[in-house]
Amino acid sequence: MDERAYAIMMRMTIHPLFLPVLFSMVLYGNVSYYALILSSLIIHEIGHILAAFLCKVKVERCVIMPYGGEIELRGGMSISPRKQLIIAIGGPLATIGCIAVSPLLDPLVADPFLKIQLILLAINIIPIWPLDGGRMILSLILIFHPRIRIIEYYLTLSLILITISVFITFILLPKTLFLLGLSLFLLLQIINEWRYRKYRFAFEKHVMKRLT
Repeated sequence: MDERAYAIMMRMTIHPLFLPVLFSMVLYGNVSYYALILSSLIIHEIGHILAAFLCKVKVERCVIMPYGGEIELRGGMSISPRKQLIIAIGGPLATIGCIAVSPLLDPLVADPFLKIQLILLAINIIPIWPLDGGRMILSLILIFHPRIRIIEYYLTLSLILITISVFITFILLPKTLFLLGLSLFLLLQIINEWRYRKYRFAFEKHVMKRLT
């Protein structure tokens, strides 16, 4: 990894939503499990970062989230959908790599490590914005069917599914407190994307015309 990648690693931060989870694990003595989770999330984000470098897209910073992370890319919406797709795939590929090497680890570490990777992968491939699965779907829409109506349908479906998740996790409180917080965070992300959907689409359509 070159100096630029190392600089991004040094600028990784943890989102405040994730801090209560880490604190509770340390409080109850699950430090080793906390270390596995944090290292798994970092490896997942390294996958995105390496994919961005392969696409020659500069990564400004990375924020570790409970489900993975958010990376800020230079160029934002001007990045081509194909590059966005490759970058979105990078994280799950890194997690799959961790799953592949887990049998080589010490049995005491291998089982919890594998479980963490499977949960992380399962969450991230859910086709809901802004998860990796959702970013892949949106990139594919922009590549093959760049129509604002299709994007609106997709974001509407994501909004409905997350709203249902918020409702269910609220009913099941207090056991689902963390999931409720995560669902509310994703809901805000989708609402923000919905607000700027037409501007995003118009900008990306303009950029795509310039590239063709």
